[in-house]
Amino acid sequence: SRCFSHKERWRSDWRYPTTLLCIYGFFSTVKPLEPFIIPYLTGPDKNLTTEQVNNQIFPVWTYSYLAVLVPVFLLTDWLRYKPVVVFQCVSLFITTAMLLWMESVPAMQAMQFFYGVVTASEVAYFSYIYSVVDVKRYRKATSYCRSIQLLGYTVGSVLGQLLVSFNLMSYNNILVFTLVLTAIALLTSCLLPMPQQSMFFHRRHTGQKTATEGTKRHKHKAEDLEESVGADNCSKVLLQVWRDFRQCYASRQLLYWSVWWAMATCGYNQTVNYVQVLWEHAQPSQNFSIYNGGVEAVSNLLGAATAYGIGFTEVRWEQWGELALGGFSGLGAASLFLMTFIGNIWVCYAGYVIFKCLYMLLITIAMYQIAADLSMERYALVFGANNFGALALQTIITSVVVDSRGLGLGIIPQFTIYASYFSVIAVVFSLRGVFTIWRAQRSSKESTFPDKNEPPDSDEHRL
Repeated sequence: SRCFSHKERWRSDWRYPTTLLCIYGFFSTVKPLEPFIIPYLTGPDKNLTTEQVNNQIFPVWTYSYLAVLVPVFLLTDWLRYKPVVVFQCVSLFITTAMLLWMESVPAMQAMQFFYGVVTASEVAYFSYIYSVVDVKRYRKATSYCRSIQLLGYTVGSVLGQLLVSFNLMSYNNILVFTLVLTAIALLTSCLLPMPQQSMFFHRRHTGQKTATEGTKRHKHKAEDLEESVGADNCSKVLLQVWRDFRQCYASRQLLYWSVWWAMATCGYNQTVNYVQVLWEHAQPSQNFSIYNGGVEAVSNLLGAATAYGIGFTEVRWEQWGELALGGFSGLGAASLFLMTFIGNIWVCYAGYVIFKCLYMLLITIAMYQIAADLSMERYALVFGANNFGALALQTIITSVVVDSRGLGLGIIPQFTIYASYFSVIAVVFSLRGVFTIWRAQRSSKESTFPDKNEPPDSDEHRL
């Protein structure tokens, strides 16, 4: 009975769902073939052309992601997270299976659609923790889940590098291995406890404290805290979400940071999605593609170290933040220009690592600044709205610049546009940052010097 009691305590503790979610996060993000997806698709296995991959297949991911993002966001909350986590893993399994066994352009487009569903369902991964963990444990649990995801991506990149470099597995066998890892993640997701409440559709009674005020959220107290919102009241929930949305973005400071978030994330996603095509263009032979995994691993680790280190800096970001956004976005633009016009694979690799680290640095600062004065519910709403804005911009750029039904530009003109795009961001936010600093210094001087109407004897101390 003591063993049974210990098991029950473990299952009711916050570490149980966090551990399961971390196991799921790790096995679902180990993707050894991802750094070599372009050589795989354009090689003898699939026999597709670079133009087909670049202009016909990859754009489908952006369109499907945008199409399902809002429905998935609402369903995630309504279904209380776990079903969407399981659904995400099923979609990932389907994506990998289609990549392995299908070959035509329409089949690869369908594969990209399912991958868009996988990406849109990512919201359930982090939202789940919020519903089963005490608010005082939330930051720690979130850091564990983020770190384990990063570890999964890094292990996947290193593993792919080793398997390809030493010819230990063919591309197809690597995908079979990935299916096994995904099956482990799927089994783990089924073991997750079902949350009793959610942020919007299954809320606590209005008389209770909210999560941001420190209430406990263990399952055995659910009957005191939960207020399930039926389908007939969905319109009220959506109306409240709209009111929260308007109130959040009424803050000019939050609005500026959110505009940068949306614009920079759009450019970052476009760069990451199509950088392998640029690498293929820059390398003199196919042999250099064996380093793609190592470069991804290095960029992930350095990006994480940069984001982690920024938390220890003592900078008044409310004053200097916008100038930092502009300045570092300018460095990112310079990296992209070098990658585009210096036809050297090592320059491309180095520029990519620098660009990724700069983005991770800035997006971390933006998250800190936006989250500072928001409840967790409103932060989730702003996070979703900013990413939706980024995706809407990305869809416009993809349909005009990349898609074969639009301009269908080659990879060099594409990256020239991306670099110019970041240059515009750099100029706008640098000017805004200079203005913010000038205004802050002027206010400081006005508060330091005495008013003109002050009595004359106060000047004696300055003589």
